[in-house]
Amino acid sequence: MKCEKCQCDIEEGEEIILHGHTLCEDCGMDAMSPARTCDPWAVRSASLTSGTDGPHTTPVQDRILSLISESGGMGLNEIAEKLDMKPTDVEREIAALRHMEKVRGALVDGKKVFRPW
Repeated sequence: MKCEKCQCDIEEGEEIILHGHTLCEDCGMDAMSPARTCDPWAVRSASLTSGTDGPHTTPVQDRILSLISESGGMGLNEIAEKLDMKPTDVEREIAALRHMEKVRGALVDGKKVFRPW
């Protein structure tokens, strides 16, 4: 059996049926719980729970910040390609970085990019 979104193989009994579509676990989770980049409560929570040196980032988030800083701004798919990650995974990391006010979105020549805050 194959996931209708990413076309990966799904073992029998591991599939998720959502709105009539057969999805793998990853695609099902992405569909049921999409990344929310604009969430004022998440920003407030990040600011309240950060240490004295600011919010702590993961190694993946550090790599994303590095790429964005070096380039001055990158699109989601470019970041995913450079890090060999799925765009949906990068989107979740970017959402967390936006909540920490480390990156922000911008339009450059009609294209959405992420830049340092």
